[in-house]
Amino acid sequence: MTGRPEFGEYAADRSTRLLRTAYLLCRDWATAEDLVQTALTRAWLAWHRIGDDPDPYVYRILANSHVSWWRRRWHGEVPTERLPDLPGPQSTEVEDRDLLWDALGRLGRRERAAVVLRYYADLEHVAIAEILGCSPVTVRSQISRALAKLRADPAVAPIRERT
Repeated sequence: MTGRPEFGEYAADRSTRLLRTAYLLCRDWATAEDLVQTALTRAWLAWHRIGDDPDPYVYRILANSHVSWWRRRWHGEVPTERLPDLPGPQSTEVEDRDLLWDALGRLGRRERAAVVLRYYADLEHVAIAEILGCSPVTVRSQISRALAKLRADPAVAPIRERT
């Protein structure tokens, strides 16, 4: 395909990938769906101004929306009438995934965004820098610090021992 795709084609083709990326940023499926909807809505409004490669623009909207929503969100507890069900036995792969997601959640927001955009969305440092509004050197240092924190995280030690 040459040139920029039509918005409908782009949204249909990228929505699953955007949803997974949004989930890794916020760690909540409902919020991730809202983030993707917001990103695609804003992209649609600016579609005539977006160049041939809309990915950096849409990922930037996604990351910026996530950061601005997080600033406004209340971080207190939510009372419930019933205790949640206790989790059943899980496979090692699921446990590893959960441990890694928890470890990602302990990273700073910009470090987490840089790691997710680099290793999940498979974007280059220059594209991530454009999305996050910083230099590629800053992106590399954020990723380096984040990976060092993940390696030093004691909760991730069982995964390192198995691999």
